Amino acid sequence: MAAILTGTKAGLDISVVIPVYNEVQNVKPLYYSIKEVIEGLNKVFEIVFIDDGSNDGTCEVLKALADDEPNVKVIRFRRNYGQTAAMAAGFDHASGDIVVTLDGDMQNDPTDIPMLIDKLDDGYDVVSGWRKNRKDNVLIRNIPSIIANKIISKMTGTQLHDYGCSLKVYTKDIAKALSLYGEMHRFIPALASIEGANIVEVPVKHHARKFGESKYNILKTFKVVLDLITVVFFRKFITRPLHMFGRLGMLFFAIGSLAGFYLIIDKFIFGMDIGSRPLLILTVLLVMMGVQLISSGILAEIMIRTYYESQNKTIYRVREIYSKDE
Repeated sequence: MAAILTGTKAGLDISVVIPVYNEVQNVKPLYYSIKEVIEGLNKVFEIVFIDDGSNDGTCEVLKALADDEPNVKVIRFRRNYGQTAAMAAGFDHASGDIVVTLDGDMQNDPTDIPMLIDKLDDGYDVVSGWRKNRKDNVLIRNIPSIIANKIISKMTGTQLHDYGCSLKVYTKDIAKALSLYGEMHRFIPALASIEGANIVEVPVKHHARKFGESKYNILKTFKVVLDLITVVFFRKFITRPLHMFGRLGMLFFAIGSLAGFYLIIDKFIFGMDIGSRPLLILTVLLVMMGVQLISSGILAEIMIRTYYESQNKTIYRVREIYSKDE
């Protein structure tokens, strides 16, 4: 019987990472459709299924598949951790020089995979699918997605039409460099951009779901907003947090100081009573907020230096090194 595998194997060209949760009717036909496509590329490959705590028999189907197919790797979670955790586990256990990701609901089309892989030869590190003709509910899924993608693109500086498309191709070094938490799987292109990745987006096919139920939940939008703030911070201020906290702190401190100067003029020049004025309380609060934000920025600077220096991390990423002697 095939084992539930961990670790990595050398000599693989392509790893296909597929997070699944209650997709018992989809996983087997999805596997064979992917296998047919990648075998046509004459590449050594593996297909990594991450069972995110399914309770509908998905894992049993995957185990049976692994018994029959030596290139299947199954990672089973103890409970449902979410797509971000599943994607992170897939990246951790992927062994191929190229990492392909797609959903387990058969809405992504495996026949698009060779096209995305070919784009890597043009010097890109991440090739992201764009579901240009998306087969989902227009009001519930498509329109909110269009709005969200515009906001995310604007705030992160990584311009994409479709952040939510799971069909993506990565070089191994970028996939292994990504650190995913919360609902960060939605922001993988932006996180890859932080690592210095060259990213391109290409239109891909999209199909309506045939089996199973969508795991989409509109309440996740609030989590996404918070994670978006985190991504923006990491992109712009991770190595200089004082620049963010300091700017806000100086702004509040300056406004509070101006208000305080105004009150001093009222008190000592015009002789007005300022003890009971709400502006005095606001002035004190603004000055205190300014001092606290600047102090938080200094503490964050110390923590960031500890983070990098304790792990011998660098604040830069090298793409290539050229030397006459090499």
